[in-house]
Amino acid sequence: MSRTIRNIMIVSVITVGGGWLGIWLNNVTGNTMPPLQSLGALIWLTSPALSGFALRTFGGDGWKDSGFGFHLLSSWKWYLAAIFIYPLAALLTFELGTLLNVISAEGFAAQGFGAYTSAAAMIFVGSLMKNFFEEFAWRSYLTPRLDAAKVHPLLNHFIVSILWMSWHLPYYYYYLDRAVLESAITTSIPVFLALGYLVMFPTAILFGEIRLLSKSTWAAFLLHQVINALSMPLLINGFIKVSGPLAPILSPTNEGVIVALLFGIVGVMLMKYRLKEKTNPA
Repeated sequence: MSRTIRNIMIVSVITVGGGWLGIWLNNVTGNTMPPLQSLGALIWLTSPALSGFALRTFGGDGWKDSGFGFHLLSSWKWYLAAIFIYPLAALLTFELGTLLNVISAEGFAAQGFGAYTSAAAMIFVGSLMKNFFEEFAWRSYLTPRLDAAKVHPLLNHFIVSILWMSWHLPYYYYYLDRAVLESAITTSIPVFLALGYLVMFPTAILFGEIRLLSKSTWAAFLLHQVINALSMPLLINGFIKVSGPLAPILSPTNEGVIVALLFGIVGVMLMKYRLKEKTNPA
């Protein structure tokens, strides 16, 4: 077994198990704090990224492909893509959902667009630490390390998507307040979790290709920030209502199937562009 594969396996085990270890520690220590403010939540949030940092430092992976550099001059177009891809995908889905009477935007009329931008700004700031640890686990470590192991790009993104969603399971099960979760989804929780594995794959393609093209984890971090900030207030704050059997498909949030498929289409296009550039550099 190569060192790269061994280290990827170590991070994968920590990714899947860290959150459940945190829950166990909370239970045995008699934690009385809200779950998201507990020691267990800290372990769940930080363990994948920190294990990657440790393996880069002590496990022989090195930091060359960590993506800590911004590369703004050479990768500005990928940063622009990170800003605009989700709003465009959400707008297209919103228009379709409105035409089919699946989506109602009465909340925007009642609260005003200023209230939405304020909520989005608060979530943008509030997500900074969480998304740092997410992106510096998946896109700073796993995606480039799988690429270094010469794993096919689609398999690379598929593996990352499975681990990414599996890492979320203890969050949804224990750390996140159940009322907040139910206000943010359009289905039952079991269906939401099953759909999560489905939509995470095309999402991981987009995130991974933005990361590999830009050579910077910060571009993927910006994409994550924009998605969370613009998507989360829509349902949680009641700016839109999505109802009917087509709700999980036509939801303009990042959990919506159509939005995820659009992510995947763009991601595959970026992947083909990257591989072509890699084969035939200018």
